[in-house]
Amino acid sequence: MALSYRETLDYLYAQLPMFTRIGAAAFKKDLTNSLALSKLLGHPETQFKTIHIAGTNGKGSSSHMLASVFQEAGYKTGLYTSPHLLDFRERIRINGTMIPEQEVIQFVETYKADFDTIKPSFFEWTVALCFQYFAKEKVDIAIIETGLGGRLDSTNIIKPELSLITNIGFDHMDMLGNTLPQIAFEKAGIIKPKTPVVVSETEPETEEVFRKKSDEIEAPIYLAKSLTQLERTGNNEYSARLNSGLDLKNLKCDLEGNYQINNIRGVLTALDVLRETYKISETDIRFGLSRVQQNTGLQGRWQKLSENPLCICDTGHNEHGLKWVLEQLANQKYKTLRMVIGMVKDKDISKVLSMLPKDATYYFCAANLPRALEAKELQAQASGKGLLGETYPSVIEAVNAAKKEADPSDLIFIGGSTFVVAEALEGF
Repeated sequence: MALSYRETLDYLYAQLPMFTRIGAAAFKKDLTNSLALSKLLGHPETQFKTIHIAGTNGKGSSSHMLASVFQEAGYKTGLYTSPHLLDFRERIRINGTMIPEQEVIQFVETYKADFDTIKPSFFEWTVALCFQYFAKEKVDIAIIETGLGGRLDSTNIIKPELSLITNIGFDHMDMLGNTLPQIAFEKAGIIKPKTPVVVSETEPETEEVFRKKSDEIEAPIYLAKSLTQLERTGNNEYSARLNSGLDLKNLKCDLEGNYQINNIRGVLTALDVLRETYKISETDIRFGLSRVQQNTGLQGRWQKLSENPLCICDTGHNEHGLKWVLEQLANQKYKTLRMVIGMVKDKDISKVLSMLPKDATYYFCAANLPRALEAKELQAQASGKGLLGETYPSVIEAVNAAKKEADPSDLIFIGGSTFVVAEALEGF
């Protein structure tokens, strides 16, 4: 008897270790399973062209921006990202349309016995499904976002047209290393021989890692900050001058958030390099950046959920990501700031907690997954940093409490974890 889509996902969640649910135990530190799945499927990743994206923050936004521009340029564009917010199928899209449920069911039914032998993680089989689907649908180009790291990431069996590394910050140190150069080394693993690599943001200590790697394998390296002039000229509006000489005044991007300026700079630099191979016009770039959400379905990046009170959610969850979010919050006008916050238990959250504003009212909660830090534990750690508030049994109850207590001129922020944002979006 055939499984339904829901039953198929339930089987996969139950049988295969999933990082977003259980954490490091699901992380496979080699490519053995990915290569075994590739061989089983007939090496589908070799049947279409790709762009590979890694980085601590911004890789999701950058991936969606690139996909949107390629769609506008008329290319049949695959997009692979993770994790998903509301539906597993968000991870695998072609021209913004999610993979059909039947494709997921059929893939699992066909290869269930092989899963028992290979024992892939949830992420590994998802990447395999993505590659098979993109090959079957004959995409012109696929934008492939790494999961964790890069060097040993399941996606790192592709030979891309270009690699893009957004930035390096402290996240997943238990798996990627405790210093920025160590983390940069893992991300630099996506740089391929004689294949251009663009780096959106660098520090001197990470730039050295990227230059060394690119020199070793003769990969042309492009540092976005030194090649693309970009300034913000208004709300969601920019002025850019690319290395090739292309001037882009009054350039709009529909992704809100001050932090997007660095992502846009990296994306524009990548497009400048890719325009030597692909037909991408100035109009394609303009429309692509102004229609990212419409073209790709991206959610959770400084996303406005309601007005009066203004309610904003953002998936930024580590030091680097939250720094930008908090700067943006500081620029908002409000009577009282209400923070609906939940985090995961397998990360050291002390630095993140010490960054959060002490004059806000907190609503501590836990997303519905095994990795979630209990609300009471989060409250205890937060109170040690001077952050005060009540605990709630679920994300939705925390959001509802904040909305109930809020004045129309207050600001409600929802974040701390991708999974908190996902449950809030579902509630809205």
